[in-house]
Amino acid sequence: MKQKLLAWIALMSFFGSVTLPAQAAMISTPEVIQSQQSAYDREQLSALLDREEVQEKLLSMGVAPDSVQERISSMTDFEVAQLNQQINELPAGGVLGAIVLIFVVFIITDAIGATDIFPFVHPVR
Repeated sequence: MKQKLLAWIALMSFFGSVTLPAQAAMISTPEVIQSQQSAYDREQLSALLDREEVQEKLLSMGVAPDSVQERISSMTDFEVAQLNQQINELPAGGVLGAIVLIFVVFIITDAIGATDIFPFVHPVR
């Protein structure tokens, strides 16, 4: 019994003393800022699309708000940043222009076959 107990203690102490390799790398300030900026851009775009008048306009164009959120989540960080920049450059009250811009982006992505939101757009193959 003592031998089994000592063998288990020796085995457990061996496994406790084994260290696994760890990897660490420096993260530059621009990388941190860029990741924070992309998260901010996505939140800003989602907040814009959560507004009631925007959702009403999208529904009047035949676009479901869920499909818009899905499309935004599939956009690259660069695309989201460009879209936010274009929205920010719109004059005050230009939210409807942003909706039209998003609508055009969806039509283009439907035309190239990246999405399938509108039944009247047939993808180019």
